[in-house]
Amino acid sequence: MLTAGDKAPDGTLKDMDAQDFALARYRGKPVIIYFYPKADTPGCTSEAKDFTALAPDFAALDIPVVGISKDKPAKLKKFADKYGLAVTLASDEPGTICEAFGTWVEKSLYGRHYMGIARATFLIDAEGVIARFWPKVKVKGHAAEVLEAAKAL
Repeated sequence: MLTAGDKAPDGTLKDMDAQDFALARYRGKPVIIYFYPKADTPGCTSEAKDFTALAPDFAALDIPVVGISKDKPAKLKKFADKYGLAVTLASDEPGTICEAFGTWVEKSLYGRHYMGIARATFLIDAEGVIARFWPKVKVKGHAAEVLEAAKAL
């Protein structure tokens, strides 16, 4: 998995309207990218709602927040509409961005091993370098912690 000091990968995803969405659009300013396993599940919903609640604070810092999962764009659109989310959601169905960031990992649940997205957040500076990295995110209080780190950037 990438960590602080590494150059953030570029790549193209699909937005909620199935339009191309290039991460390079954020070069020249900081951005927060968070990876989450699956839209409209309890933990992922809480995380998206927490980032949404703090969206005005991130906007005041001019730091966009982008959530990435392997969900289809239509599912992301439904998820965002259902909860009134104010963060950008992007689809990485092929998993190339997840793999580039190192968030596509082997997981284990009740002895069953499978591949999935590790919940992780990256604060990327204006030069495209990872300034701060949160692996194995615990949702409660996470968005506030990311906001504090963004203020210090």
